Amino acid sequence: MKAWRVHENGEPREVMRLEDVPDPVPGPGQLLLRVRAANINFPDALLCRGEYQVRPPLPFTPGVEICGEITAVGEGAEGETGARVLAQPPLPAGGFAEFALADASAVLPAPGGLDDAEAAALHIGYQTSWFGLHRRARIQPGETLLVHAAAGGVGSAAVQLGKAAGARVIGVVGGPEKAAVARELGCDLVVDRRADDIVAAVKDATAGRGADVVYDPVGGDAYAKSVKCIAFEGRVVVVGFAGGTIPTPGLNHALVKNYSILGLHWGLYNTKDPAAVRACHQELTELAAKGAVKPLVSERVPLEGASDAVQRVHSGTTTGRVVVTPATTG
Repeated sequence: MKAWRVHENGEPREVMRLEDVPDPVPGPGQLLLRVRAANINFPDALLCRGEYQVRPPLPFTPGVEICGEITAVGEGAEGETGARVLAQPPLPAGGFAEFALADASAVLPAPGGLDDAEAAALHIGYQTSWFGLHRRARIQPGETLLVHAAAGGVGSAAVQLGKAAGARVIGVVGGPEKAAVARELGCDLVVDRRADDIVAAVKDATAGRGADVVYDPVGGDAYAKSVKCIAFEGRVVVVGFAGGTIPTPGLNHALVKNYSILGLHWGLYNTKDPAAVRACHQELTELAAKGAVKPLVSERVPLEGASDAVQRVHSGTTTGRVVVTPATTG
């Protein structure tokens, strides 16, 4: 089969190589999946660069979430051949390939109302946003939610889930094209960080109160400005540092202004509380069935285009989700 492999760390476009490798064989408790769609996540680029918290042995295949079709079932595993499922192929054999392996105990049914690319994009980003908004921030109807990178993969999920929760959503983006995307996603107010004063815009929109919840996958300057327009008893959910700078919170400021700083590492729920992950998936499936959420897939690229697509996701030039759709045969 064809699979992208990384033999040394560096920029995705330079170090990802499309190679012929043996077809994987499912071991005990595993499923063999034909990859129908593989969603590109920011961590895929960090894995290539050797900057992610997990560093798989070289060579490895990136691709941390897929929608796949079960083609073979390993000993002791439960699964129905032909079923469509969502999975996180365990590294070092990720999902940017024609076939991938997954632990049968961890796969989830793909929502019937979404196509392969949309289904692949419903998992990590939407789970992260759901846990961030509901489990960590305990967002309430009528509250104001400030979402950074609102037109991106994770941010777009937070916008939709915030609206579904009854919040008023302010989206921060970079540039007029992304502003248009954020409006289409349902943001009540869109702030262009390149042209507008984020702090002034948020305070003006909330009559000086500020945002009740901040969803920040960017870090750096986004975080610094967020705490200048956070409401009394507000909550800042720290999701990631796509901007490249890890902020140093002023705890004295959090004390004086009476707000909370909440970290979110969604992957820990897979090991600490997998039942919560499955319950979240059920809720997301129901929201998708009602049309309350639908992943914004801006591009569907063939397997051959994966390295360039991962590079563009890392550069921040894309909107929504970019999904690899391998064309497999046999």
